[in-house]
Amino acid sequence: MRLTINEQRFLNTFTISSSIGTTDKGGLHRLALSNEDKQMRDIFKQWMEEDGLSVRIDDFGNMYGRREGKLKDAPAVAFGSHLDTQPTGGRFDGILGVLSALEVIRVLNDEQYMTDYPLEIINFTNEEGARFRPPMLGSGGVAEVFDKNTIYSKTDDNGHLYEEALEAIGYKGNEENRLGQIKNFVELHIEQGPILEKEEKDIGIVSGIQGMNWFNIEIKGATNHAGPTPMDSRKDSLAAAAEMIVRAHALPNQFPGLLTTVGKVDNYPNVVNVVSGHTTIKLDIRHPNDQVREAAIAQFKSDIEAIAASSQVQVGITEDWDSPTVHFDDEVLQAIETASNRHGYSIHTMFSGPGHDAKYMSYLGKTAMIFVKSIDGVSHNEKELTLEHDLVKGTNVLLDVVLQLANQKYKEVKNEEVKTSLTN
Repeated sequence: MRLTINEQRFLNTFTISSSIGTTDKGGLHRLALSNEDKQMRDIFKQWMEEDGLSVRIDDFGNMYGRREGKLKDAPAVAFGSHLDTQPTGGRFDGILGVLSALEVIRVLNDEQYMTDYPLEIINFTNEEGARFRPPMLGSGGVAEVFDKNTIYSKTDDNGHLYEEALEAIGYKGNEENRLGQIKNFVELHIEQGPILEKEEKDIGIVSGIQGMNWFNIEIKGATNHAGPTPMDSRKDSLAAAAEMIVRAHALPNQFPGLLTTVGKVDNYPNVVNVVSGHTTIKLDIRHPNDQVREAAIAQFKSDIEAIAASSQVQVGITEDWDSPTVHFDDEVLQAIETASNRHGYSIHTMFSGPGHDAKYMSYLGKTAMIFVKSIDGVSHNEKELTLEHDLVKGTNVLLDVVLQLANQKYKEVKNEEVKTSLTN
C-alpha cells in the first residue's frame, strides 16, 4: 500500500490555525510579526519541538525545524511556506504549505523512518508583504536578494520598523541560523486561481513563476475650480490617470498572456468641485516570458507619455519591484508527476501567477511547487476555500515527493511496495 497522511490529525492543525486571528467573516487577519502571528508561531514552534525537530530562528524571523538524515553533513530537502496572511485573508494561502510540511514529518515519525538526506521544514516571514513591503522578505533575505539592513529598515504603515517588530514578538534570531545548503525545496500551495477547478484536475504541477513588475506612476497637473475652468484649459491629472488605467487594461490585447492591474490610486485634492492636480497610480504587470513583459512595459511607457502630452500634464514612472520569471527544476517536477500518478490523482502543468517563497528558494537548490484547487479561484479574501479532500491530496503528494527527493532509491519502488520499503 502507498504511504498516506493521517487526515484527521492534519485537518485538526487547520482548525487550530483558523482560530488565531479569525475575522468576523471567517477569514484570517494575521499580519507578519503581529501579535496574532506570534500566537501562531508559538504554537507551530511547540508542535515542531513535540515532534522531535531541532528548532531554530534566523535573523529575519524565519522558523526552521530540522530532522536529521542518514547522510551526515548532506544538503537538506527543504519544504514549507508561510503563516502570515493578508488583512482580510483566507485560511489556506501559505498556511497549507507549512501545516502539510509538519504532517509529513509526523508520518515519518509514525513509521520510525529516517531519510537519507536531512529534512528542513520552514515558515518564512512576511511572504505576503501586506505589512512590510515588498513581499517575500524572509525568503529573499535568505537568498540574499535583500540585505539585512534593507529588510530591517522596512516600515509598516504606522512607522514600525521590521527589526523592531521582530524584537517585539521575540522572533529575532541569529544569522548563523539561516537556511544552509539545500538539495531541494518544495512548496505546496493553493492555486489562488480557477484553472484546476475549471480543468477538473486534482494537482497542479507548477513549472515556474511568471515575472512581474510594480510601477509607481505620478501625474502632475494643476488644481483649479471646476465651475469657471473650460475643459480645453484644464490640466486634469485624474482624467489623464483614467486614460492611463484604460490603456493598461487594454495592453494584454496587444501582448497575449499579459496581466495588468492598477490596484491603487491616490488623488489630490480629491474634492468633488476641484480639478485634480496630482494623481498617483500603482501598476502591477506580469507575464511568464520576460521579453514579452519588457516589450509591453516599453509600449506602456510610450503610451502614457502620449496621454500626458495630449492632457497637458506631466508624468513620471518609477519601478518599485522587478521580479524576473523563474523556471522550476525538471527533476522535482517529475517527482511531483510520479507522486500524483501513484495516488491516481489527475494533473495539470501550469505557471504560477502570484509570487511565492519558492521563487527565491530556486536560487539555492532544485525547486518546484505543487498546487491544489481554490474554489472559484478566490484568494486573498475571507471567502478563500480549498476543500478538505484537496488539502489531503496535496499533502499526500508532498509526502511522496519528499520521500523521492530524500531517498534516491525510493523513485524506483513500485506503488504496492512503497510502504514496505519504508519499514525495511
